[in-house]
Amino acid sequence: MDLLMRINKFLSKLLTLTGGVLLLCMILLTCANIFIRQFYIPIRGTFELMGYAGAVVTAFALGYTQFTNGHISVDVLVNAYPKPLKRIISIFNHAVCCIFFVIASWQIVQKALTLKNAGEISETLRIIYYPFTLTVALGCSVLALALFTDLLKAILPQKEGAR
Repeated sequence: MDLLMRINKFLSKLLTLTGGVLLLCMILLTCANIFIRQFYIPIRGTFELMGYAGAVVTAFALGYTQFTNGHISVDVLVNAYPKPLKRIISIFNHAVCCIFFVIASWQIVQKALTLKNAGEISETLRIIYYPFTLTVALGCSVLALALFTDLLKAILPQKEGAR
């Protein structure tokens, strides 16, 4: 369990750091586009790059947000339930979400392979975009790993004082 937690933490932080660097690049590109547009023509393909980078940044943040319990949850009703029922609901929730994101990741990989085989490229910059699709699948996979880790934490009994 500890090894899985360390792998989860490492991957989540790595993807979040990568996403943060990409977000910084997006900010710089946007600022440069705004500045250059005042004197010349806008940077070609900015809209495309922002779309691809935005998808990657979002996908890369998913696992870390789950790892740190940063997702929004409305648990007003669940808080009134007894502790054993809360645990069952948590197990069910983590299992369903984990299965969903494993399937989503698998389907996104299938879509990326279809795009690769078809030779799809972007309209303006002529960039192959299946790698961006694969990175979204990677983000979903890391989220599934975080959900699986949370599922194991909910199923396995915790030692007193352990978190």
